[in-house]
Amino acid sequence: MNPDALAAIHARAFSGARGWSAAEIAGLLDAPGGFVVTAAEGFALGRAVAGEAELLTIAVAPEHRRKGQGRALLAGFEAEAAARGADAAFLEVAADNAAARALYTVSGWRETGRRKSYYPRPGGAVDAITLTKALGT
Repeated sequence: MNPDALAAIHARAFSGARGWSAAEIAGLLDAPGGFVVTAAEGFALGRAVAGEAELLTIAVAPEHRRKGQGRALLAGFEAEAAARGADAAFLEVAADNAAARALYTVSGWRETGRRKSYYPRPGGAVDAITLTKALGT
């Protein structure tokens, strides 16, 4: 999938929020350690550098949710990060994103911190929750 296709999926997956542009996605992929794992209508974008990996975003088109794509993309991200030498991975998720938080919890990710009032929302900002997972164990 090229950056334009990834940006289109991201925009649909995060309707109501500013989706990432094709140029932003291309820049992340061109940066050291950048990689993408794709599915039919979804992707996980990450980077692995110096023994750590970061899940930058995971996006599944709304009509393809609840079919296991998110779980498969997350597992693919973890496998690719480990293959690139990462021993641990981290991510950040909005506190009000219950579906993503449930996916991460069932997949073995653990909360390590919070950034108070990080994500702006119409009714008031919500916290960012930071999570981590050991890879290859």
